[in-house]
Amino acid sequence: MRGRSRCSGVRELRCTYRLQLTPEFGFARARELVPYLRDLGVSHLYLSPSLQAREGSQHGYDVVDPRRISDALGGEDGFRLLAAAGLGVILDIVPNHMAAVDENPFWRDERLRELYFDVDLRTGFHRRFFDVGDLGGIKQEDWEVFWATHAKVIELVRAGVVDGVRVDHPDGLANPAEYFRRLEEAGVEHIWAEKILEPGEELRDWPVEGTTGYEFLNDVLALCVNRDAEETLTSFYEDFTGDTRRFEDIVSLSKLEVAVNIFEPELRRLYQELEIENLPLALASFHVYRTYIEPWAGIIADEDREEVGRANVSEELRRILFLQEPGQEDFVVRFQQATGPVMAKGVEDTAFYRFFRLAALNEVGGNPARFGLTVDEFHEANAKRAARFPRHMLSTYTHDTKRSPDVRARIAALSWHAEEWCERARAWHHELGGLDDPREELLVYQTLLGAAPIARERLDAYLEKALREGKVNTNWLAPNERHERAVQDFAARAAGVIGRDPFLERVRATGRRLALTQLLLKLTSPGVPDVYRGDELEDLSLVDPDNRRPVDWDARRRALAALQAGAAPDGATAKLYVTWKALALRAEHAAAFEGSYEPVDLGEGVCAFVRGGEVLVAAAVAPEAVVRLPAGRRDVLGVEGLALGVA
Repeated sequence: MRGRSRCSGVRELRCTYRLQLTPEFGFARARELVPYLRDLGVSHLYLSPSLQAREGSQHGYDVVDPRRISDALGGEDGFRLLAAAGLGVILDIVPNHMAAVDENPFWRDERLRELYFDVDLRTGFHRRFFDVGDLGGIKQEDWEVFWATHAKVIELVRAGVVDGVRVDHPDGLANPAEYFRRLEEAGVEHIWAEKILEPGEELRDWPVEGTTGYEFLNDVLALCVNRDAEETLTSFYEDFTGDTRRFEDIVSLSKLEVAVNIFEPELRRLYQELEIENLPLALASFHVYRTYIEPWAGIIADEDREEVGRANVSEELRRILFLQEPGQEDFVVRFQQATGPVMAKGVEDTAFYRFFRLAALNEVGGNPARFGLTVDEFHEANAKRAARFPRHMLSTYTHDTKRSPDVRARIAALSWHAEEWCERARAWHHELGGLDDPREELLVYQTLLGAAPIARERLDAYLEKALREGKVNTNWLAPNERHERAVQDFAARAAGVIGRDPFLERVRATGRRLALTQLLLKLTSPGVPDVYRGDELEDLSLVDPDNRRPVDWDARRRALAALQAGAAPDGATAKLYVTWKALALRAEHAAAFEGSYEPVDLGEGVCAFVRGGEVLVAAAVAPEAVVRLPAGRRDVLGVEGLALGVA
C-alpha cells in the first residue's frame, strides 16, 4: 500500500484550483489570478497540460514536443514566473499519447515514429487515443522513450517549480504500475492518477496520492439523492418512454456496438496477432476499465483473475490472459489496452446518452443504476480513502464531467420533488406535443431544469452533441440533421414553457441547497479538494465545450472583496462564501484536516463528522433537514443547512 509521508517538503496541499490554459489565457493571465486565488484560500494551481502542443490547441492534450513548455502559453520563462507567483503548481501531463501529425517531429520522422509511437509501419496502423486518429499512443514502456518525453517535467519537479503531477489516462499505457514506479524513482513524489474506478474496484497499490476524484464526485452526489424516490422515478420513466431495460443491459449493448464499429481498427490489429472467437464480445464484457496483468514479469493479481473470471471470454482467451500460453505476451498487453476505450466510449459516450431516469447520475465514473447513497456508506467510503490515500483528490467538476455540480444538483433535486416532477413532465408533454423519442424528451426537460436560463446557441450545441453521442437517431458519422433540428426547436419551445413554470424555482432552490452541501463536504472530507475554474460562483455549464466558456474573473474578485469586507452572502455568492470560509478554517486547523475522520450522528438527513478531534462539519443531505450543533460548538459559517463547528 502507498504510504505517503505527511512531512513532505511540499507546501501544504490545502486546495487545488484547476485552470484550463489556452493561447488566449496563458501563464501571464493565470499569474494575474494568483492574488485572488490566494485570498480565496487556494494553495496550488492545477494546470492543464502545458508542454508544446499543436498550433492553436485549446486544451494541450495534443502535445507535439514534450521537451519544452508551450510557446503559445508563454514559454518556460512565463511558466516559471507563474510558479514563483505565490501558489504551488500541480501539472497535468499526458504520457499515453502525442499528436500524430507532421507538426510533431517524433511523428514526422519515420524512424522516430517507429521508436516512439505504438505503430506498425507495414500496415500504417497506430494505437489511437480512444477513437481519435490524430492522437497516437506512445511506447512509455521503453526506458528511452520515457526519459525523452519526461525529462522536462522531471527537471521542473526536481527544481521545485512543479510540486506534483496529474497523469492523464494511465490505463492506456502498456504497464501503468511500471510507469508510476519510474516517475517516483525519478523524484516525482506527488502523483494523481486520472483513473476511473468502477463500483467495488479498488485503486491498485501504485506509488500515487490517489485518483483525481471521480469516486468522491459520484459518492457526494448520490448522498444528496432521495433514495425513497427510486420506485416513483423508475415507474414514471418506464411508463413515459416505454423503455423497461435495465441500465446494465443498455451498457452491454452499447459497449458491443462501439467495439464492433468504432474500434474496428483495434480489432483488426488484435486479429493480426491471434484469431480469437467472439473477440468484440470479450472486449465489451469487462466490468472494469482494464486489468493490469504484467505478462513479461509473469504477474497476475487476484483482482485480475477475478475480473477475467467475470468477463465473457472463451477458454482459449482465458488461458492466454492467465499467461498459460507462452508467446502471447504482446497480445495480452494490447488486449488490456483496448478494453478501456471500449468501456469509455460505450458507457460514458453512449449509454449515458440513452438512459435518463435521473440524468444527474449519468456522470463520469458513475453508475446511473445506483440510486443514492446512505450517510453511513458515505462515511465508510471517506474513511477508506483516508486510510489508503490521505491526499486523494476530491472533485465535483472537471473538464470531462457531463454537467457542472450546480446543474447536477438541480436535477438531483427532482428526486425530492418526485411526484411533482412526474406530473409537470406529463403536463409539458401534453402542452408541447412531445417528441418522437420520449427519452430525448426527458433529456430536454431535465437539461432545461438544470441549466435554465440557457441561450439558444448553447442549448442547440449541447443537444447536437448529446443526440449524436447517443447514436440512436443520429450520430457523428452520419448525422440526421433534420431530426436534430426538430429536437432543438422543441427544446426552444420547452424553454419558454418551463421558464414560466413555478416548479423551476422550487427545483432551483432545492438544487442550490444540495450544491452547497456537496461543496462543503468536498472542502472538508479527507483528501485534497479541487475547484474547477470559476465554480466558486454558480456555474450552469453542460458538457465540453460548454464548460470551457470564458470566466468572469472580475466579478469573482469583486464578490470576494465584498465578502471579506463584511457583506452578507446571498444566493449569488453563497458558494464563494462557503469556499472562502471553509478554506480559511482548513488553514487555521491544518493539523486537524490531516488528522482523524470521525462520523457523528446529528439526526436524520444530516451528514456530520469531526476532523482531527477539533472541527465538526455538518451538512443537510435532505433539503428540509435542520442542522443543530451539539453544545460546546460554535458555528463559524452561518449558512442554513450547513455548519462548521469549533470549540
